[in-house]
Amino acid sequence: MFVKRFLRDVSATAAVEFAIIAPLMLASYFGLAEVTTGMVVQRRISHTASTIGDIVAQGSTTTEAQITDVFTAGQTIVAPFDTTLLQMRLTSIVADAGDVTTVDWSEPSGSMAALAHGASISVPSTVISAGQSVIRADVSYVYTSPINWVLTSPITFNYTYYLKPRVSNSVTCADC
Repeated sequence: MFVKRFLRDVSATAAVEFAIIAPLMLASYFGLAEVTTGMVVQRRISHTASTIGDIVAQGSTTTEAQITDVFTAGQTIVAPFDTTLLQMRLTSIVADAGDVTTVDWSEPSGSMAALAHGASISVPSTVISAGQSVIRADVSYVYTSPINWVLTSPITFNYTYYLKPRVSNSVTCADC
């Protein structure tokens, strides 16, 4: 009699189903939250690279102080994420009559190194042609998930953008 009554009792079915499904639901929720946060960081880093390059490409001349302000704007785009991990570099590249591309000036932020003045540099042929100049914006960021469940190891996001100067043939740096 007790066994029959026990087998017919369904009062705790919902609790058992919840106990089985809850871990899967929580894992899905935290996993999606973690991946979404990583995607937000990736978009901000891409946006930072295009923005800092675009700001410099809008002028005909710049200074180290102005470039420092541009880097501050880049850090503002990345915030509230950890900006100590953000590395940026702005470089002016010129192509001579023989299509040889060299560094005119380069300014870094963070632990990214400047490119040497006059150094030969490879640029895609669709970006620059003889007698032209481009601004190259490089941004790197190492993202470590705070949840560390799905994205268990750091991911490095690297972006490089090339932008043509808008108001002159090249952007010069007065004190770089």
